[in-house]
Amino acid sequence: MIKSFNLKTRGQLNIYITSPLFLLFAISSSKAFQIQRAAPPRTLFTPSSHRFSLCLNKRIIHSTSMSATNPHKRAKLNIQPSSKLIATHSGTFQADEALGVWLLRQTLEFHQSPVLRSRNKEEFEKADIVIDVGGIYDHSKRLYDHHQRGYDERFEDKITTNEQGEEVKVPRCTKLSASGLVYRHYGKEVIHNMYPSLQEKDLELVYTKMYNTFMEAIDAVDTGVEQVPEGCELVYKDCTGLSRRIARLNPRWNEEPQPNMDERFEEASAVCGEDFVQVLTQIVESDLPARAFVEKAVLNRFDLDASGEIILLDSGGMPWKSHLYELEKEYKVDPLVKYVLYTDQSGMWRVQAVTVEGQSFENRLSLPEEWRGVRDEDLTRVSGIEGSTFCHASGFIGGNKTLEGALKMAQVALSKQ
Repeated sequence: MIKSFNLKTRGQLNIYITSPLFLLFAISSSKAFQIQRAAPPRTLFTPSSHRFSLCLNKRIIHSTSMSATNPHKRAKLNIQPSSKLIATHSGTFQADEALGVWLLRQTLEFHQSPVLRSRNKEEFEKADIVIDVGGIYDHSKRLYDHHQRGYDERFEDKITTNEQGEEVKVPRCTKLSASGLVYRHYGKEVIHNMYPSLQEKDLELVYTKMYNTFMEAIDAVDTGVEQVPEGCELVYKDCTGLSRRIARLNPRWNEEPQPNMDERFEEASAVCGEDFVQVLTQIVESDLPARAFVEKAVLNRFDLDASGEIILLDSGGMPWKSHLYELEKEYKVDPLVKYVLYTDQSGMWRVQAVTVEGQSFENRLSLPEEWRGVRDEDLTRVSGIEGSTFCHASGFIGGNKTLEGALKMAQVALSKQ
């Protein structure tokens, strides 16, 4: 039973239970609110007994406000640090275990837990969980290493589409590193602790998208998977990735005085966490809200043009590519969308070619050759479409002063395929 609370507010406090582990609090019709505790905080749910501490006194989770275009705002765990001990190896560190430690520290059980860094197996007996060392992967015993012979744990298969439009499962290119194992078992809790408003379907979507966007690269680098097929060479090298940045936090061979390795490890773990949060925030607070707009555009595409190969977005600047690819599979869109219409920050209408899935520069159908690199009156004359402002030299995007003009550009381009 929940005892009543005295509320000083112009609105109403609503409580939504979204799962046995998490609560979403929303304040409606109120610019400010104040909660006076009438009784000690009651417990509702915990992982073990379906009781979880109510957070009205800010002991557990404090959630920020939400808006119509972004219904998800990041929450913050505000509980006492756990005394449970996390163990990993000492010496040179990598992004793998640094990230794994950070992820565990975002859970309720290991919130801000102390870390033991050692190579002494006897010391690992003191720990409540061990990652990236020990030669054993056993979730029931909280042991998460990936270096042992015969190890072949991988994330769930990717879902792609073949030339016939059929869904195909593709095995992952990389085995799970220690942080990948931690993410497999604790990732959903970490995400839901930060975004308790996520419903189950969206949580699954974010969980998979975070692996595809962020975690998989950490796994691949740590387990030695090359970015290009054998026989190919990189055109250029990129040393700005998280794994390389973390590697540079290790002391140089001739660095004097030698720094405290545990302090450097904590710095590395914090850097990993910052990157994780930035990517997660982008996915949940930008990509996820945009999905609904893209879905609406896909479902209404025939209202815009009879071909069904042009869509119109309500708002410019939103991320749409990955959503479009996913929604085309979900709704079995055929023919595929070729052009997307939207406004830029200046109010100009844009017509952008959709790239081939998995490619950065190859378009499904580029804008006509004779338009490319032409601007303003010259483009209007060449295209025969009033209000045309530009067409990029590669043919991936063009502009017009009006929606009608941008739509006409897309329609004419379709007619030339």
